[in-house]
Amino acid sequence: MMRSITTTLTCFTLASCACLSAAADERTNIIYIMVDDLGYGDLGCYGQKVIQTPNLDRLAAEGMRFTQHYAGHTVCRPSRLVLWMGQHVGHTGLAGNRARNLTSQESTVARLLHENGYRTGGVGKWSLGNVNEPSEIDNDGHPNRNGFDYWYGYMNQSNAHNFYPTFLWENDKQVPLPGNVIRTDPESRGRVSSKRVSYSHDFMTRAALDFVRRNKDEPFLLHIHWTIPHANNEGGRVTGDGMEIPSHGIYAEKDWPNPEKGFAAMITHMDRDVGRLLDLLKELDLDDETLVLFTSDNGPHQEGGHKHEFFDSNGPLKGYKRSMHEGGIRVPLIARYPGKVAPGTESDLPSAFWDFLPTACEIAGVEPPQDIDGISYWPTLAGESNRQKQHEYLFWSSLEGETSVGVRYGDWKLVKYRAKRGNNSNAEDWRLYDLTRDIGEERDIANEHPEVAAKIRGFLKRDGLGEPH
Repeated sequence: MMRSITTTLTCFTLASCACLSAAADERTNIIYIMVDDLGYGDLGCYGQKVIQTPNLDRLAAEGMRFTQHYAGHTVCRPSRLVLWMGQHVGHTGLAGNRARNLTSQESTVARLLHENGYRTGGVGKWSLGNVNEPSEIDNDGHPNRNGFDYWYGYMNQSNAHNFYPTFLWENDKQVPLPGNVIRTDPESRGRVSSKRVSYSHDFMTRAALDFVRRNKDEPFLLHIHWTIPHANNEGGRVTGDGMEIPSHGIYAEKDWPNPEKGFAAMITHMDRDVGRLLDLLKELDLDDETLVLFTSDNGPHQEGGHKHEFFDSNGPLKGYKRSMHEGGIRVPLIARYPGKVAPGTESDLPSAFWDFLPTACEIAGVEPPQDIDGISYWPTLAGESNRQKQHEYLFWSSLEGETSVGVRYGDWKLVKYRAKRGNNSNAEDWRLYDLTRDIGEERDIANEHPEVAAKIRGFLKRDGLGEPH
């Protein structure tokens, strides 16, 4: 399989090698931006033709674009847990959006860097500590108990679907959002905003930028987990439009359904704030000291009135959120680090969310835990692909959707479908695809290559991995 990295600078690899050993000594700042339900095809630099993302396209032009990067799961809570712990879902034990808190004992990436001199901050959706009231702040799942010096945003996952909440959390305090009122509408079977003034995304963005300003003189790790472009499914049941945004902006006059205007406007609104972050790094002279990563927590959604086909959100891939096919788990990953990551480069290294923890540890000069599944992709970022270790295979399992297991092995992809109700057959439905010839997973070739399917299933049996229960 090819593991190519192309670059517009012929001499950059040598410069990268020289810089590699110095990365830890320089105490690199790390900013990890993860948005919610953005598809592989939603950005201009990944082929989007309609939605405008000039700042993310600039991020890719000034850095490296990964073409075979994968989320931790097909839905958000287990995907986040994978990211924090550096383990795939077969070892985190969370394979769906079930309630699960961190315990304050796990070696999260934030804890590891915090214990080694980093200031650690996060904004956005947490989802791994079910904190609803200040009286519950002793909950071990709170970010402040899991390595974060600072957190601003949502705690409870269901609350994060509403872009106009009455409050957000700042560490252990509920901070009111001015002007927002929520009433309970029994007919909607959920909470509905009756007055919408303060857009949560803008407050979380301000908190992120302020964190950078406060910590400009010491190394920091900042997670920006924006909730754009997730749908407000609760509010959308009443209005038919769950794509909440203050203005449709440049898309207002388009002859599109309102949810599609809102979806596009959310992404462009978020893209604007990526530009604000890059401008701030330059203003504070942090550009050459900061690695910025951008990704999405899973594939595109089909919720809140939005249809993923409208903008071709999954690009050439099959499936979307909750699918073990590529469209449900393959996501953008862009990395920018002036002077360390060559501009205009591209990598087809198969990598996944559980690789972030060892990557951050290598950059920060921290020894990662032994019980992780991740492999650092810092050598790829630094232009040393000959030093890059690779996975034997990548594994996912899920409690949601019609597919239950996904495995990436070399260029092969194996997907297991759940048995349909009423099907009394004992035969398991495993489907095999060759991604080099069939990126859209259109043709099941399990019968043509039974030895490949058997080999992959042998890995899972050997490692004690199977369907979630």
